[in-house]
Amino acid sequence: MADSADSSQQSITIAAPVADVAAVITDFAAYPEWVTAVKEVEIVEEFDDGYASQVRFVLDAGIVKDDYVLQYGYAEDLTHIEWDLVRGQTQKSQHGSYDLTADDGGTTVTYRLAVELTIPMLGMFKRKAEKVIMDTALKELKKRVESA
Repeated sequence: MADSADSSQQSITIAAPVADVAAVITDFAAYPEWVTAVKEVEIVEEFDDGYASQVRFVLDAGIVKDDYVLQYGYAEDLTHIEWDLVRGQTQKSQHGSYDLTADDGGTTVTYRLAVELTIPMLGMFKRKAEKVIMDTALKELKKRVESA
């Protein structure tokens, strides 16, 4: 799972400990309850520790609709969670990660994302789309964790 020079990055601070933030991120089955664009989630495979290794998502984000599977990897303390696309319909590749850092009683979440679609898209539009995806995801994550 390599880092791409083409990835976008964004951070947000959440008023909750790292463990609480990691618990929400890794509770994939609950995503349709709080991630607006995610309509369906299926845990395809799990590691021996019970964390999901492959997850299927059905996404409807208006102009972008997809049915795709991501392969996940985790740091032992869950401060780093990363994923890569296994297969998708409108995506050729996706690599992303969350880095969770304890910060004055809260957690700073840094989200990195690189997505390549099957339809060609100008670089500037691709970066803007990634930033919108990340901004929405981080705000929804913050709201979910802080309201728990």
